[in-house]
Amino acid sequence: MESLVLLGVLLFLILCGAPIGFTLILIPFFYILITDAVPLVLIPSQMFNAIDSVPLTAIAFFMLTGELMSSATITDRLVSLSRALIGRMRGGLAQVNVLVSMFFAGMNGSVVADTATVGALVLPAMKRAGYPPAFSAAVTAVSSTIGGIIPPSIMMIVLANATEISVAALFAAGIIPGLLIGAVIMVINHYFAVKYNFERSDENFSIRRAGKELYRSSFALLIPVVLVGSVMGGIASVVEAGAITAMVALFTGVFVYRTIKWKECTGAFRRAFRNSAMVFIIIAASGPFSWLLASLGAIGDLESWLLSLADSPIIFILALILFIFLLGMVMDSAVNIIIVGPVLVDVMAQAGFPEVQAAVVVIVGFLIGSVTPPVGVAFFTSATIAQVRLEEVAVALVPYLIGLFLLLFLILVIPELTMFLPRVMS
Repeated sequence: MESLVLLGVLLFLILCGAPIGFTLILIPFFYILITDAVPLVLIPSQMFNAIDSVPLTAIAFFMLTGELMSSATITDRLVSLSRALIGRMRGGLAQVNVLVSMFFAGMNGSVVADTATVGALVLPAMKRAGYPPAFSAAVTAVSSTIGGIIPPSIMMIVLANATEISVAALFAAGIIPGLLIGAVIMVINHYFAVKYNFERSDENFSIRRAGKELYRSSFALLIPVVLVGSVMGGIASVVEAGAITAMVALFTGVFVYRTIKWKECTGAFRRAFRNSAMVFIIIAASGPFSWLLASLGAIGDLESWLLSLADSPIIFILALILFIFLLGMVMDSAVNIIIVGPVLVDVMAQAGFPEVQAAVVVIVGFLIGSVTPPVGVAFFTSATIAQVRLEEVAVALVPYLIGLFLLLFLILVIPELTMFLPRVMS
């Protein structure tokens, strides 16, 4: 009962707009203050332990890479490349939205950055082309989930740190699910494009044009190749690879494309520092809150309940997906992955699933939660950029959410979707 009350208080404060990191610290602080169960010094100690990990420093490098890409107008080149490749399709701009998110995912690893950057570029164009604003915002929101799945992924680094799973294995396991999510969204886009006769480019597909845009974007596309190849090839650790890709992004913007001035570099570093600090505050704050849930027995109760269903695989899978969906609706995806993610990975491992597959399922499920109302950050961000009412976007999201959760079910029942590449790459 105490655990439910604390979770209710957490949800209430988040819905009231309280900062997530502040809320996660405030609840255990007052609990200790009232009960005098342990010394208050436990809170800073747990916060330090939560971030006392070298791999987490890679997050700052990925944030910096994304900021440098935006400053270097690399995303503009990716949009042009996407339009050259698939702009001729019916509903071409909607499909471009997805493809740019897939390109961008391989360079940044952040759902919020994907939504804000791609949305700011593509949503105005979709509006001018006559797409319904709610549909445009929904496509932008669901496409942004790819940014947390196709490597590099900030949430993969966080969960790998908490569960001691190989980051390289998680990166490899996320490639196929990330591509499948993009494919599912594009299929649904095509259905609506045909049904409502959305626009298509008047310009026929041209190999020459596509080649020209590919050449213009070649250095930008080099970033994910360097990153993923160095980590999964065992050439560099995730931190070293993050530093290398940030340097490649800086070199590309300053010396190759020449669209970044040194003054703009200062702004990119400042924004990356601020955004990284926000992530680290949430990770640190999750330490005392996780301790509180464990001490109250909430984590043990959750494990016992899920494991009691493990005798029936289908019921276990459906219960797991339903739990992830409901939790994703009411709590931030980062908090879910940091606090509940390790528990779910452990439960799935005990139920016979490979740990890597379990981690990918948890990440995909909770990142879908970043789109679901009422708390989804991608849901809010895309609606704000598109200047459309939240309830209209929520309705437009329904077919995409159904498609994504069906795909999550397939990822659970078909292990090869996540385990094939890690096994091939040993």
